Amino acid sequence: MLAKATVTIDLTKITENARRVVDALGGREVIGVTKVTCGSPQVARAMLAGGVSGLADSRLENLAGLREAGITAPLWLLRAPVPALAEDTVRCADVSLESEIETLVALDVAAGRLGKKHSIVAMVDLGDLREGMMPEVLPAFVERAEALPNIDLLGIGVSLTCYGAIVPTAENLGELVALTQTAEALVGRRLYVSGGMSSSLDALVAGTLPDRIDNLRIGESILLGVSTVTREPILGLHTDAIVAEAPVVEVMRKPSKPRGISAQDAFGGRPLFKDRGERLRAICAIGRQDAPPEGLRPLDVGVEVLGASSDHLVLDVDAMPVVPGIGDTLRFVPDYSATLRLFTSPYVEKVYSRA
Repeated sequence: MLAKATVTIDLTKITENARRVVDALGGREVIGVTKVTCGSPQVARAMLAGGVSGLADSRLENLAGLREAGITAPLWLLRAPVPALAEDTVRCADVSLESEIETLVALDVAAGRLGKKHSIVAMVDLGDLREGMMPEVLPAFVERAEALPNIDLLGIGVSLTCYGAIVPTAENLGELVALTQTAEALVGRRLYVSGGMSSSLDALVAGTLPDRIDNLRIGESILLGVSTVTREPILGLHTDAIVAEAPVVEVMRKPSKPRGISAQDAFGGRPLFKDRGERLRAICAIGRQDAPPEGLRPLDVGVEVLGASSDHLVLDVDAMPVVPGIGDTLRFVPDYSATLRLFTSPYVEKVYSRA
């Protein structure tokens, strides 16, 4: 029995997932992304044990924590810093993803002050409309970067399927390769082609990932074992490396439809309920402050997630073979959104294990 909500991380399965991704990519560099786990050093080490070449996170605090934990692998900052954080960026990150010349200049000044060189990947927007410059301004950006003495242009990159849900294809990844080749002609050397994130594994499976893509930044597929395009299992990866558990605090038979005058719920929504008669319901000690209920897939047979308030997860357990008791634990596999919130919540205990 558990006294509070817990997320259990099977580090062996994460290492095995990382190894399968690295092997499937056949020599391409894989940067393991730890941001959904808030830069967990344990997860980082599990990814490194699986063969990733470096680690990436969007928060400087998480990168600093990885260094403080004794991790020496190359660290990438995924979210460009504001110029005021240029010095912190140079101290914490070996590589950052950049698209603004003003930030580039600030990084150059900071790197010079610290007596270091800072590497960047120039990000282009190929339709997803998250970060990245428009393709036509890339040559000017490359020339400016090359003129800065403390900046090392490492490669050209793209983000896809994260904001605009645009799928990596032979066309947009081919455009990335062509843009990189144009940049290579300007600088006179080979550059990385950083071809996106976990969603690019679908292009690999489909046989449409261009040969010149030599770097991917992979987080969700290693941690959750799924395609970020379809949310279906991919590459034979473990899909249960991360499991959430929460104790039952109430089990009662109740009507399935509320009675009284309906208004907004605590989050401004207007829920609709189907009258299914009286049903056995359970409440677990976890809520929207810890994870969105729609992102929790029950592992226990006969459990149906009905919804949640900020602190209570409401479940239909009428079909469970054995009625759960107070203090019994129910288990769930979280999706990406739920995993993000579970790791961020200070009320959820994190337990690391090796099978």
